[in-house]
Amino acid sequence: MNTKVIKTLVKKEFLDVFRDRKTVIMMLVIPVILYPLIFIGVMQLVSMISSSMDKQTYRIAIEAEDNGAFLQKMEEAKEHADEETTDEETTDGKETEYELILVDADSITDYEEALNAEEIDAYISGKLQDGKLQYDVYYLSSENNSSYARNIVMDIFDEYKEELTKEKITEAGLDVHEILEPIVYEEEDIASNEQSLGSIMGSILPFMLIVSLLMGTMYPAIDTTAGERERGTLETILTLPVTNRQLIVSKFFTVAMIGIISALLNIVSMGGIAFYMYQIMDLQSDAQVFDMMQFVPALLVCILTVFAFSLFISAVTMCVTAFAKSYKEANNYVTPLMLVVMFVGYIGFIPNVELNRTMAMIPVANICLLIKNMLVFKVDYTAIAVVLISNVAYAVFAILFLSKIYDSEAVLFGEGKAGIQLFEKRSNLKKGGLPELSDVWFVLALTMMLVLYAGSMLQIKFGLKGVFGTQMILLLVPLLIIWYTRKDIRQTYAFQQTKASGFVGGLFIILGMFCINLVLSTGMIKLFPQSAGNIMTAFAELMDGSFLEAFFVIAVTPAICEEMLFRGIVFQTMKKKYRITSAILAVGVLFGAYHMSLVKFLPTGLLGIVLCYTVYVTGSIYPAMLMHFVNNGLSVIISYFPEQLGKVFPVFYEELKLSDSLILLGVGLVLFSIGHSVLRRNYGRNK
Repeated sequence: MNTKVIKTLVKKEFLDVFRDRKTVIMMLVIPVILYPLIFIGVMQLVSMISSSMDKQTYRIAIEAEDNGAFLQKMEEAKEHADEETTDEETTDGKETEYELILVDADSITDYEEALNAEEIDAYISGKLQDGKLQYDVYYLSSENNSSYARNIVMDIFDEYKEELTKEKITEAGLDVHEILEPIVYEEEDIASNEQSLGSIMGSILPFMLIVSLLMGTMYPAIDTTAGERERGTLETILTLPVTNRQLIVSKFFTVAMIGIISALLNIVSMGGIAFYMYQIMDLQSDAQVFDMMQFVPALLVCILTVFAFSLFISAVTMCVTAFAKSYKEANNYVTPLMLVVMFVGYIGFIPNVELNRTMAMIPVANICLLIKNMLVFKVDYTAIAVVLISNVAYAVFAILFLSKIYDSEAVLFGEGKAGIQLFEKRSNLKKGGLPELSDVWFVLALTMMLVLYAGSMLQIKFGLKGVFGTQMILLLVPLLIIWYTRKDIRQTYAFQQTKASGFVGGLFIILGMFCINLVLSTGMIKLFPQSAGNIMTAFAELMDGSFLEAFFVIAVTPAICEEMLFRGIVFQTMKKKYRITSAILAVGVLFGAYHMSLVKFLPTGLLGIVLCYTVYVTGSIYPAMLMHFVNNGLSVIISYFPEQLGKVFPVFYEELKLSDSLILLGVGLVLFSIGHSVLRRNYGRNK
């Protein structure tokens, strides 16, 4: 590859990007100026609010059958609060400065109305019950003053209770200390000051870094893809004596470098804030001392992860924005990506999530957890290598995908029908044909959202009947949209007659895949035992009903509903837009992701690929429906008849040995080959 050409192109891209003032603002103004101002401003605001809460006046009414005992205790607390604005310290170490006003309870006709009208902040009622005084504290949790007054009252109650306890023990002639403190215990935090600080930073810093990297790469990615297309300069560049790969590499390096610069500026800005806080704490006499040099290794790893993540997020963002025809449209496309990245980035705030082999492979989450570990001095060189290599690998895959986009004139220059036809007036839509790709993505997003929320609730409440309801969502939502957009149902769902050999070949293939997936599932269970346990528990609960009911819901309905969605509307539309290999792989991945399980992703994904291939070869969805029915039906039969089948096929119920796995793989491959040969002999090599 000609490096001189790439350098020239990179220089050109940099000039184009920096002509846009928004990019410069996002890179410089926000991290260097805005972040410190926001941080210091929030600190001052919190301090002001907390201080104002302490200096408030709280009105409390007491009506108790205790001969004024607690009223006297409140009077003492009031006098104590009035003295020198008190020397008592709250839990946050600040001096309390509040004023208590004790309101005559006789003047309160209805304490609920008084609380709602903010005439009082708390109302205390005390009555004798079974020889003991029962106090009730009424307050409004929706009002800050009332909540704070409740805290003051509860603190006074704690002191009052302790005093009464000591008095009763003394009256009984017992030793107060011996009764109340039969044992002595202390807790000692052996974490260093640096570890404590790192624990706090580990929750906040990774999230801020990934967000800043995303913001830093977003605008240059939009500008170098959709922006260039909107300005009309893309066609001119493609006429130059440069290859598409050189063009893509130059754009990628430009976006990645700007992202890295933006992230480093953010690190410097955050470091400045941390140094400022350190200096403030150092000026306080009781401040803890931190050895900031201990964070140098963590800082170096942070910089490495910034480089790796910048490559990944730059490539992904460019893949998303490359489909947009304008700057505005690209912003709309990037918004979901931003939400996903931020959502995954919140994993740093979740306690007890460890950086294991699984998490080290998950984008965004691996970066957050790695930085979090480094800041508390948990160094795992294998995890560091896996995280860095995986991010670079994902970036390479994204760049390869981006190169495919730039090789497609239909994507780059085709106007297409980017709008979702569902939002068009039905009478204006042309009858017949297949749905547009934008409609398919909308159908998938809407259906998956309904399955995630409504389907989950149905399954929790109704069990097997809820699973049937979930399948109806998969069937009816796409059907309704297909009807509204006036598409050809037979073509959309591949409702075509086919030869008997298509069913025979599909039957052999699915029996082979069942054996192969049994071995794959065993391996996935060992990799993800916790996820496997959850699936087995859920499946066992579903198998609690009658066999016929379970067979119908788990074998029959998915064979119809899931096939009509994935091998029907999704596959038929993608097959029209993309190469057949890409369409089959994409639908397989979507089918695996739909089952929302790490254990099931690979087996169901492969099953989805095989089902797509069968539909493509036969031209009909019916053989795939039969295959899906047989696959799920076998699972139900194995679950319901362990005693009968265990004698004939013990391999289904025992932990697979190496010899068993090899035999199953061999049988599976033979059956698969037979089915594949039947399809090829009857339908030809190419569709």
